[in-house]
Amino acid sequence: MSELAYALLFVAGFAGGLIDAIAGGGGLITVPSLLAVGVPAHLALGTNKLQSACGTTLTVWRYHRAGLMKTPALPWGVVASFLASAMGAWAVTLVSKDSLRLLIPWLLAAVALYTAMNRRFGLAVETRRMGHLAFALTFGVILGAYDGFFGPGCGSFWLLALVAVQGMELRDATGYTKAMNLASNLGALVFFLHAGHVDFRAALAMIAGQLLGARIGSGLVIHRGSAFIRPVFLVVVFSMTFKLLWDVWK
Repeated sequence: MSELAYALLFVAGFAGGLIDAIAGGGGLITVPSLLAVGVPAHLALGTNKLQSACGTTLTVWRYHRAGLMKTPALPWGVVASFLASAMGAWAVTLVSKDSLRLLIPWLLAAVALYTAMNRRFGLAVETRRMGHLAFALTFGVILGAYDGFFGPGCGSFWLLALVAVQGMELRDATGYTKAMNLASNLGALVFFLHAGHVDFRAALAMIAGQLLGARIGSGLVIHRGSAFIRPVFLVVVFSMTFKLLWDVWK
């Protein structure tokens, strides 16, 4: 791989880390970038999980220090997400993703429309509709398995669930989401490492960019709050929807 390719991966890692820290969806940039420089598809998925896990670790640490991870039962969700993601990554080898490729863009479109039409979405604490433990285990299993198996939009689905079901405001929901994303990244990464599906040289180039992007993005969330997150979230979700629909159409 050329020096230019590694430079492009650094930039892609930075952009992915920045967007992931704020609203999720950095994989829209990092996975296509890995494929574009010639990393085979099976290696691109594992490499992406490794570099993403490094950036998300920094984000989680900063959000924890800022007090954004005090939700009860969050550790149970982390465990459920980790285990379910490992199972999801294993299931990739057995089940076709074609049905998900068709379904997920429309689910993301629904998330984007719901958020756009609800102008108060995540700007204030609302009524909680589910117990903390039940929510953590239920969504930890469902979304953890989804992230390990397919992945696009997982952070957006977490944010929607936290705001709509748990009544959280976006700033706290973003902290919770990053903890779950880290758990599911690590769960899938265990499988990919065991299977030898990681390009470590490509990952190192992206990790450097990821850490820088994650630091800047998490700082913006901590200091700017929910009013800043909402428009970025909408842009990311609409972009993911368009990208996935375009891939299906092609």
